[in-house]
Amino acid sequence: MRVEQATTASSDRAGWQLVSLLLVAPVQALAVQVKCFQEIISIGYQVYRIHGLPWFRSLSWYFLLTSNYFFYGENLVDYFGVAVSRVDSLRFLVKYHRFLSFCLYCIGFVWFVLSLVKKYYMKQFSLFAWTHVALLIVVTQSYLIIQNIFEGLIWFIVPVSMIVCNDVMAYMFGFFFGRTPLIQLSPKKTWEGFIGGGFATVIFGLFASYFLCQFQFFVCPIEYSEAEGRMIIECEPSYLFRPQEYSIALFGGSKTITMYPFLLHSLSMSIFSSVIGPFGGFFASGFKRAFKIKDFGDMIPGHGGIMDRFDCQFLMATFVNVYISSFIRYASPQKLLNMVYSLKPEEQLQLFNQLKDSLEDRNIINLN
Repeated sequence: MRVEQATTASSDRAGWQLVSLLLVAPVQALAVQVKCFQEIISIGYQVYRIHGLPWFRSLSWYFLLTSNYFFYGENLVDYFGVAVSRVDSLRFLVKYHRFLSFCLYCIGFVWFVLSLVKKYYMKQFSLFAWTHVALLIVVTQSYLIIQNIFEGLIWFIVPVSMIVCNDVMAYMFGFFFGRTPLIQLSPKKTWEGFIGGGFATVIFGLFASYFLCQFQFFVCPIEYSEAEGRMIIECEPSYLFRPQEYSIALFGGSKTITMYPFLLHSLSMSIFSSVIGPFGGFFASGFKRAFKIKDFGDMIPGHGGIMDRFDCQFLMATFVNVYISSFIRYASPQKLLNMVYSLKPEEQLQLFNQLKDSLEDRNIINLN
């Protein structure tokens, strides 16, 4: 009895931890996204100096709202679709999510056309484009960050910490050993800092990945369990997160080492964060110089705005998402089951009969 109670308490505690994670992570990503969007849009207002034109500030925030409805709704449908569909009042929103999102965008589009003022067409269309570029940079990236989190926390924590490590260590190496300028866009950046930060990031990434690979909570994807009726982070760790033996040719012989395969992927991510990641910062520097501003904002004393801190993170999030979809993701039985659970009972029965007939024809099963 005590064992069962302890198991139940442990399960409940894990469930609350997961609920907290599912609430906190998207909210934090949304908060960062909104602040970054506000900083970029404010620059547009200053550049084109059209504060007096009707509705444009409201339109910018309306497009942000509709974009978030679409992207966050996509995540909701993908990962919570089965649970949400069980609520009658929400089933309509799940089924017609994309159509509703398009209708909301069309409302904003018509609103913009009706707000056009004769003498300010060029400035208004410039800000319309500015708003959409800001949405592409900020909202899309935050959507990818949420997707990375649901693939497993390790795919979020390791890349984010790599960018932070690279930024800090590049500054340290540049401060103590920097002599050779790296790029004109950032006069304080040096080759010594760039190379030293890269080596430090690779080492840090390997150690951080090795540590996190040992915990199921960090490596398992977040999925909906039909049996338990809730989201879970429980799984048999995949091949990537189980120690494997590798033979390495060395001085005419071979040596066998044991390591987590994820460390090889961590190496790829650390190289990207060290070599390509800083160019997100260089791009931001060029953007600020083009509009003659020092920082995107002044929210963080001495560091500028939120966008000044997250310029490289957005680029890294995109890389990780593309990397997962290209080299890691495979057909997940659980996700396929979630799609099946969302079908009507007669459609599930039809699928069952077709699958049974196919398995019998291929002599995989014999139910006779």
